[in-house]
Amino acid sequence: MAHLPLTPTRTPPTTAPAPAISAVQKRTLTVLLVSQVLSGVGLAAGVTVAGLLAGQMLHNTSLSGLPIALLTAGSAVAAVFIGRVSQRLGRRPGLAAGYLTGALGGAGVVVAAALGSPALLFVSLFLYGAGTTSNLQARYAGADLAAPHQRARATSTVIVATTVGGMTGPLLVTPAGHLATALRLPELTGLFLLSMVAFTLAALTLLVWLRPDPLLLARTLPAPPAEGAPAESPSRRGPGLLVGVVVLVLSQLVMVAVMTMTPIHMHAHGFGTSASGLVIAVHTGSMYLPSPLAGRLVDRFGATAMSVVTAGTLLAAAVVAALAPGHSFALITLALVLLGVGWSFGLVTGTAIVTNSTPLATRAKVQGLADVAIAVAGAVGGLASGIVVAFASYPILAVLCGILASVAAPAAIVAARKGSARAWPT
Repeated sequence: MAHLPLTPTRTPPTTAPAPAISAVQKRTLTVLLVSQVLSGVGLAAGVTVAGLLAGQMLHNTSLSGLPIALLTAGSAVAAVFIGRVSQRLGRRPGLAAGYLTGALGGAGVVVAAALGSPALLFVSLFLYGAGTTSNLQARYAGADLAAPHQRARATSTVIVATTVGGMTGPLLVTPAGHLATALRLPELTGLFLLSMVAFTLAALTLLVWLRPDPLLLARTLPAPPAEGAPAESPSRRGPGLLVGVVVLVLSQLVMVAVMTMTPIHMHAHGFGTSASGLVIAVHTGSMYLPSPLAGRLVDRFGATAMSVVTAGTLLAAAVVAALAPGHSFALITLALVLLGVGWSFGLVTGTAIVTNSTPLATRAKVQGLADVAIAVAGAVGGLASGIVVAFASYPILAVLCGILASVAAPAAIVAARKGSARAWPT
């Protein structure tokens, strides 16, 4: 494979040996799986303890959603940068740069907590968001060399690898806290110490082993006949790019809003850090484990049907969260499981729509912009969630999120019906 051209400026081969490309795709997925496991551990700190750490430093519960808002705002800026770097230089430098920036942010959070500096904490959380963006955008790299009818499954394969690290990280909150205490650092910085190492190792994995670069190699291959068209059969037209972004945005906003305030809600009802960490770990697993199922369902039944399933699952999660008593560990956990599954369906479905609605020549840039919308939605959800709970309640927050989630279904159906009346561009 060393002789395959890696830049679009060289003359591409008239045909590409299918077995050779298949081997490169398998290698690409393997490298991405390793990096996703590592970066999944890094994600745990922001999800599990960022709000608690900020609450301790600011002594203000209404601002508990601010860390997630800053983290996701940082991921929005990083999404633009990573998308543009990937478009120009390939997936490998773009994703690695995001992970290294996230590692720098994790180090800054530790220093900020040690010095008691909220300003440095906010800046560091902003930088930390770049690591989450790389973890999210890696799913696109998994689909670069996949056939159009297999892209959702390739995407889901990369996403599911985050499960191992994402579930392990929250469970390490206590031992990581002991490590931080032993180093004479605030206990809640332990997971951020872990994230520094995890993000750095993820970056090194990509820099060393993600060769050839999947996006650059894909550009040298003959375009498939349906390039730029939604992943639906001609008789069952699917929604276009805008609906894909809507599905991604609503899934992220609802998930972040409810997830951010769940540990705060549990602490207010007497649960300890270990209990909330366990719930978040189970939630994280439910976000990534269903990805292969979601990928197969999208490839088989189409994005329109899965957009409806996504909306219904997120609505069910919101209903359970709103009705669950504050002392019920089981029902709170069930709500977070449904929330994770709904997010997983939405991420795979929305990603498939965006990828298959965009030509390869501009795909990385458009994907980056789509992830900007995801990050902005997460920032809004994280910031608004704390305000809603402070001035209303956690059940009210869940009800509002359920209403928002319901928008995805009619949007996809209407768009698909309009699309069936005209041909999709090729």
